[in-house]
Amino acid sequence: MALILTDEQQMLKESAKGFLAEHAPVKEVRNQRDADSETGYDRNLWPKMVEMGWGAILVPEEFGGLEFGNVGMAQITEETGRTLTASPLLSNAIISVSLIKEIGNQNQKSMLLPKIASGELMMTLAIDETSHHNPERVSMIASENGERFILNGTKRFVIDGSTADKLIVVARTNQDSHDKSGITLFIVDKELSGISVERTKMVDGRNSTFISFNDVVVEKEDILGEKHKGFEPLSNVLDIANVHLAAELLGICQETFDRTLQYLKQRKQFGSLIGSFQALQHRAANWWSEIEICKSVVLKALQAFDENDARSSFLASIAKAKLCEIAELSTNEAIQMHGGIGMTDEYEIGFFIKRARPAQMLFGDHNYHVNKFASKCGY
Repeated sequence: MALILTDEQQMLKESAKGFLAEHAPVKEVRNQRDADSETGYDRNLWPKMVEMGWGAILVPEEFGGLEFGNVGMAQITEETGRTLTASPLLSNAIISVSLIKEIGNQNQKSMLLPKIASGELMMTLAIDETSHHNPERVSMIASENGERFILNGTKRFVIDGSTADKLIVVARTNQDSHDKSGITLFIVDKELSGISVERTKMVDGRNSTFISFNDVVVEKEDILGEKHKGFEPLSNVLDIANVHLAAELLGICQETFDRTLQYLKQRKQFGSLIGSFQALQHRAANWWSEIEICKSVVLKALQAFDENDARSSFLASIAKAKLCEIAELSTNEAIQMHGGIGMTDEYEIGFFIKRARPAQMLFGDHNYHVNKFASKCGY
């Protein structure tokens, strides 16, 4: 498939750009930070996103969705990178919808997907238990007790965990296993007895949570997918999440480049525009070239998932690793080329590095995905 957007995808991109410019400009990051927002995002924004149909983009039509595909959704996530827009889009409308769509039974799909699409329900994934992402390293135990399971353990850095209504919890149902086998996913109501939520404010102003489970009782019908066989579909959806994070990082790269280019054309030093300095021109040219490569890498990975390409996992890791690398280059260069003022709160350029670093770490950083790609290739 050609690495170009269809007319419909381009229209969605332009629509998202206009919407976010009006309702969620970069200055909103400062407003939410200064207001010490408990949610980490503007509560009034998500209902407006739902009205735009964004919550329904990945939901199948039979469950009230638009079924517009990952390429379509990524045009929105890319634009949210440009405006640093915080919302439950990734946790709710991408990760949760993708998991339910892939392995949920008919009842779970019909009960949950229409509510997510309409904005009635907020969900998120609770997976990591340490400071570093490792989906195989699951210590949370789900002990079987008749027709029920009892959950015990702690999940760390759960995005939007404080605002979600339900959690998709990754637990180990086979206690004799310590790897990919024996992992099961559960849909858990956050208000159940035994669940404790501790909100943590991240460097980008968004919320992350530590969630403790102490003898939390769930029913067998709350299992998402098959018992003991949750790792493979979980891994697939994590790949999807990483491609969308790559799209967001692409938006950050493009916006920081555009802002810095304008600054180079305006700032004078020694009586000359700094954009006329050859050393800065060379650095800017290299930066631009890397971003152009990133556009193709991300789009190819997104198309692979929409086409059920067998190489989609490889391409997801390539996209996330590459965008982690270039997001670091972009945010560092942006601040350095702005000079000392780039480090101050007066300019918005500093907000981009604060969002880029958590996005790079989420669900595996550059090194994680390089290693994952290498291992899949037999190294």
